[in-house]
Amino acid sequence: MTQQDLRVRQAELDDYDDVAAFTQDTWADRRDSGDYIPRVFEDWVDSDGPRQRTLVVDAGDDVAGLAQFVRLSEHEAWAQGMRTNPDYRGRGVGRRLAHAGFDWAREHGATVARNMVFSWNVMGLGHSRAVGFEPATEFRWVHPDPDADATPARAVTSDLNAAWRYWQDSAARAHLGGLALHTDESWALAELTRDRLATARDERDGLLVVQDETEGTQAVTFRTRTYEREDEDGVEQTWAEYGVAAWANREAAADLLAAVRRDAASIDADRTRVLIPEDVEAVSDVAVTRTDIGDEPDFVMAADLTSDYRGL
Repeated sequence: MTQQDLRVRQAELDDYDDVAAFTQDTWADRRDSGDYIPRVFEDWVDSDGPRQRTLVVDAGDDVAGLAQFVRLSEHEAWAQGMRTNPDYRGRGVGRRLAHAGFDWAREHGATVARNMVFSWNVMGLGHSRAVGFEPATEFRWVHPDPDADATPARAVTSDLNAAWRYWQDSAARAHLGGLALHTDESWALAELTRDRLATARDERDGLLVVQDETEGTQAVTFRTRTYEREDEDGVEQTWAEYGVAAWANREAAADLLAAVRRDAASIDADRTRVLIPEDVEAVSDVAVTRTDIGDEPDFVMAADLTSDYRGL
């Protein structure tokens, strides 16, 4: 089969068996839960529309690759589920998928497309760079335990204007390039806006702002969503997710994490995850509080859709 026999098209429900066959063991040596693609593929196809597009490379009687592109804002797109069937590696499948997704996103007004790659996923990192993504930033998850009795030393408010002002000048924003978890698309990062903070405050009562009478605003985070996930024993747990955390110093970090513990307990969450910059100061600030920290960072890559990416 030549490259001319491979065709990029929109995914269909009938592609499920082929896609599941080459994705179910993607990370068998790294993650007990395996690849998420077989669990979400049909939902992806059913929900395709102006906001998202799921693409496959059609190899006739097989599927050679998969990728989905989602519009996160008027100018931002997110690429996820980028997979190449091992039987078709070395034939430019990933490049054709990525560039078709870039084309779709650009036609809908996007000027940047981003994706996320686990730091240990060397093949994924190499693939992303090869098709036009460049390094953008890195982050890590931290997991404070929900605790209704957690007591920050300073006041915790929902002051939107203070939160927005603090975020704009924070070291976390500088490190992350202004990115935080998107509130509608899971596992996706987009530029944090004042409106998203307002939504967290008004619709979820989930804006947490640590303030000091003398020193002013010291820390901020916001709850993006809750979701259900089974633990290792098959017991379903409720997770509370926080889109980004920014603070002034380690004392402010301790107060913010205490606020997260209390907030998570108030909504009956069993577990949490909070996005922080992959920065030695930020990670060590959390370590001082003896809060659980993820073992490895995650990398975010970005592709400039105003460039001639097809010339790569």
